[in-house]
Amino acid sequence: MDKAWSPNSWREKTVIQMPNYPDSEALREVVGQLGRLPPLVTSWEVERLKDYAAQASRGQAFVLQGGDCAENFDECESNNIANKLKILLQMSLVLLFGGKKKVIRVGRFAGQYAKPRSSDLETRGEEALPSYRGDMVNNLNFTEGDRIPDPQRLLRAYERSAMTMNFIRSLAAGGFADLNHPEYWRLDFVRDESLLKEYQEMVNALRDSIGFVESIMGSGDSEISRVDFYCSHEGLHLEYEAAQTRQVPRRDGWYNLATHMPWIGERTRILDGAHVEYFRGIVNPIGVKISQAIDPAELVALARVLNPDNEPGRLSLIHRMGNSSISDGLPGLVEAVKESGVEVVWICDPMHGNTESTSEGVKTRDFDNILGELQKAMDIHRECGSRLGGVHFELTGDDVTECIGGACGLTESDLSTAYTTQVDPRLNAGQALEMAMLIAKKMQGR
Repeated sequence: MDKAWSPNSWREKTVIQMPNYPDSEALREVVGQLGRLPPLVTSWEVERLKDYAAQASRGQAFVLQGGDCAENFDECESNNIANKLKILLQMSLVLLFGGKKKVIRVGRFAGQYAKPRSSDLETRGEEALPSYRGDMVNNLNFTEGDRIPDPQRLLRAYERSAMTMNFIRSLAAGGFADLNHPEYWRLDFVRDESLLKEYQEMVNALRDSIGFVESIMGSGDSEISRVDFYCSHEGLHLEYEAAQTRQVPRRDGWYNLATHMPWIGERTRILDGAHVEYFRGIVNPIGVKISQAIDPAELVALARVLNPDNEPGRLSLIHRMGNSSISDGLPGLVEAVKESGVEVVWICDPMHGNTESTSEGVKTRDFDNILGELQKAMDIHRECGSRLGGVHFELTGDDVTECIGGACGLTESDLSTAYTTQVDPRLNAGQALEMAMLIAKKMQGR
């Protein structure tokens, strides 16, 4: 890595999407505490994920990344975490069956407590207050006291991330993710009978395959009965990220040990900005969100800055364009990156580009548009001689009503039934499982 880089060199660059703390001394004190606390992940976990991501870049594995748009402190509880883990495991089972390749499970949680905003202020009537920037920064309640950025919330975000990771690890170690018992992953509220029947057929086929392998290798093989699980979040709050960035014994470079795979958002991917400066120096596998707004030459320059050693598995380009824009926007970017020779993993985020509002101003996403963007992405990569190495969803394991469509037939009139997201609409468990099945069929050429 560049010897001129340090975890704080981003401070010399243009900083955007960062909260304005009225008490800078209190912020420095909290950041100092964060820097002394134990890491949330380990360097060997980070390196293992990078190796798996390299496999995805070669078409030997597939990344499934998903979770909440924004976590909040009140939902850091066991059922909520277990349900999100369950739906990701369900989806990975389906993708494993359909794609016949390793599925890398990356949760969009245990740190997704900060959100970018289009404006520093939110106005309601005649009152303007600081925008809600996630529970890591301030409170959603629209009062002056709640909206003031509070450094103590950084510690609360760390604590809840640690609790989430600890519970996930405990579930995995206790056999929750045992592939011998995929029937444990079924969620009772996935009510569509045809969907459940098709899923059960996949479960039975996979169980038979596991039984065959175990009869040859012997029972109890950990690679059969356990799965790896990794966490990710948008590395938006650079004070938080830098505080957990450190060197470790017997390894070179600096690791962000607050998560396995941080990513840069579309709003903060400025080539000479603070976020790119920070991300270019860490060893972790990283991602960057891109839309059709980026120029091919700019994307190549960005990729070279973020992956200067052209390391396989280091950089994921997560495109988010929308069903109506991807056909025009993606091919030129894929061709430019291919010609440049820069090693990347291509991942499709079909959620953000398909956000729309109802006539009553409620944000939602249409299942058909989400699926349409994914299918077009797979076709475009194939036609360009590239490959789609993964998918990135905003989803929940709960029975919410935030996205319309799918086999459950949700309509705009159903949205008010269980619309609980604080920011962007998510797929519910039934919609997410159906999406995985349709992706699997596409992988099989059906």
